Amino acid sequence: MFLYLLSILSLCVQVVFVTLAIAAGLYYLAELVEEYSVMAKYVISWIVVVTAVIHLGLIIFEDIPLQLNSLGLFQQFLHALLLRDFPVFRLTSVTFVSSVLNLILHHYLAFKFFGTTYYGFSEVLAYFTLCLWIVPFALFVSLSANDYVLPTTGERQHLLGENNVVTDYLSQKAKRYSLLSFFSFAKDSILPQRNKKSF
Repeated sequence: MFLYLLSILSLCVQVVFVTLAIAAGLYYLAELVEEYSVMAKYVISWIVVVTAVIHLGLIIFEDIPLQLNSLGLFQQFLHALLLRDFPVFRLTSVTFVSSVLNLILHHYLAFKFFGTTYYGFSEVLAYFTLCLWIVPFALFVSLSANDYVLPTTGERQHLLGENNVVTDYLSQKAKRYSLLSFFSFAKDSILPQRNKKSF
């Protein structure tokens, strides 16, 4: 009985460590994307291409329904359209909304198919990881890169206020929320800070 209680306590500790490791990894990835947004676009573009090739391989070599793989290929097409304006994401654009709705439908049909047809857990996890989650996850992490993009002449929003362009732009950007700003706030409020001593 005592060992059983210890196993429950151990499981709780492991969950805390895994959660902290995931949060630290997300924070690091968000900083990398922010710092190297051109490279991030290049990497995500290749991930989209590889995912599309995986769907074509599933059409050729596996008995997964054609509609499921067609949805996956259409999803990668929508992701490629989203990457045209990277790192800027317009959450109200037709492409973004279509991508989210298609992702939900793709999840529903994938759960329905794998619920009725037996595949091993590792095969199902491989499908969901590589065909459904990897590109949306990469796009989610890169949302914070938009916060530090300089304004261009092609922007539709009017940047001139009472202040000059740069001041007005930076004050607008400071009010936005992103994954990186959330992690920075959590780091500053949760973790203890070291005070530098001046001698």
